[in-house]
Amino acid sequence: MTRKSVLKQASIMAGALLMAMTMLGRAQAADAKPELPPVNDKEMEIAKQIYFERCAGCHGVLRKGATGKPLTPDLTTNLGTDYLTQFITHGSPAGMPAWGDSGELTADQINLMARYLQHPAPIPPEFGMKDMEATWKVLIPTKDRPTKKMNNYNLENIFSVTLRDSGEVAVIDGDSKKIISIVKTGYAVHISRLSTSGRYLYVIGRDARLNLIDLWMEKPDNVATIKVGLEARSVETSKYKGWEDKIAIAGSYWPPQYVIMEGDSLKPLKIVSTRGNEVGTNEYHPEPRVAAIVASHEHPDFIINVKETGKVLMVDYSDLANLKSVSIDAAPFLHDGGWDASKRYFMTAANKSNKVAVIDSKERKLVKLVDVGAIPHPGRGANFTDPKFGPVWATSHLGDETISLIGTDPAGHAKEAWNVVRTLKGQGGGSLFIKTHPKSNNLWVDTPLNPDAKASQSIAVYDIKDLDKGFVSLPIAEWADLGPGVKRVVQPEYNKNGDEVWFSVWNSKTEKSALVVVDDKTRKLKTVIKDPALITPTGKFNVYNTMHDVY
Repeated sequence: MTRKSVLKQASIMAGALLMAMTMLGRAQAADAKPELPPVNDKEMEIAKQIYFERCAGCHGVLRKGATGKPLTPDLTTNLGTDYLTQFITHGSPAGMPAWGDSGELTADQINLMARYLQHPAPIPPEFGMKDMEATWKVLIPTKDRPTKKMNNYNLENIFSVTLRDSGEVAVIDGDSKKIISIVKTGYAVHISRLSTSGRYLYVIGRDARLNLIDLWMEKPDNVATIKVGLEARSVETSKYKGWEDKIAIAGSYWPPQYVIMEGDSLKPLKIVSTRGNEVGTNEYHPEPRVAAIVASHEHPDFIINVKETGKVLMVDYSDLANLKSVSIDAAPFLHDGGWDASKRYFMTAANKSNKVAVIDSKERKLVKLVDVGAIPHPGRGANFTDPKFGPVWATSHLGDETISLIGTDPAGHAKEAWNVVRTLKGQGGGSLFIKTHPKSNNLWVDTPLNPDAKASQSIAVYDIKDLDKGFVSLPIAEWADLGPGVKRVVQPEYNKNGDEVWFSVWNSKTEKSALVVVDDKTRKLKTVIKDPALITPTGKFNVYNTMHDVY
């Protein structure tokens, strides 16, 4: 072989080697994962607690998303620390709170969360019967409780008010507007529910602690408590004739399951997992959380929303040893909802699917999936008679400014039934609750998660008899006269008579908060309830309206 040919072959081999090395380098670069920002052990524990308190409800324990976007590392590492910092700080019009702008998280906490979210989500432990039984406490046995009401309060007009960040509820006399008692509960109570008799108040915190409060006591207080998991949102009691006050149920976000208990003691009787496959894709989901639960008036059933899988379960509690359950395919991601005026049809929001599922509780089947606006978030919704389209149920939205009105009278208004008959324009996205009352001509819509302070600190109110003229905005936070703070106005709630509407002015934990009571007929300020004990008030539940599903 000549010297020239040797050099030529060596050149070819070198070129091939260089090309191979280049291709390998490119492949390695493509496979390389971004270096994770450092989070030490102490920071990890702090971040886990912040995530639980502020983020898990919308984004999920495993960060797979639901109401909020997924926050899994394959996504967050590409976004990076700077982007995540800005998003956590300033929020979004679709309902992401501005944790930094509101002052609820410091710059250091936000930086920590931006780094933490790029690491894999820690998987919490399971929580079974032995765990529950270890936390179950009967503080006052049933035999030692009052045999009659021991106070002079008008129990049907009492309000249970969530004090989110203090882990308490305020039991308030709706007649005198005075605080009766402050009761220790779990963290960030999500809802309060009443036994059918109205005697027992059930409150469940986001930390899955369930408290049973006896309203017959001279001063209402806890008589039993249990922890049903690590994170939860829902509780309900049996309402079907013959089963009043006998059974209670609580649903967990983690572990994904529900537990059935004795109604007057909270003794756990049966735990059922909700893990399973999603509607539509049939893909397995490891975290299908239990969202809203309502008690049927047609059968001894609990109706359970399984969030991620998009399934509605109708669980017959009349025979726990031979538990029967009907599974109805609806749509992901099921969240909250309530009854139509007849209390036969359960209207429930599949919020990230932008749909409302109509469930016939009598026939135990899906009637229809109704397309609505972006991320419906009705609370329990609002029932009234539209002057043109007849009986409707309404939802507002987290993701846009609209309010959707759905016809609910298949017998008298067949054409309108289970269709959006009217869409109202509100004052912006970020709405959590919509409310009216059978005795009222007003429809109230809040926007506490709107990034515009003018919207988040006010309430929109519509005249039901003339919906075309749009809303009037009332400056509820201004009426509260609290001084500095974020002052979000949240969750209209009526008194028993339907002539007053109560609003929470939800300030940061270190600032003053209040409850504002408005005359429903005149829309004028009636009174402001201020007390140092009212720390971050949010949800309010009137005993009579909650007992009888009035909304």
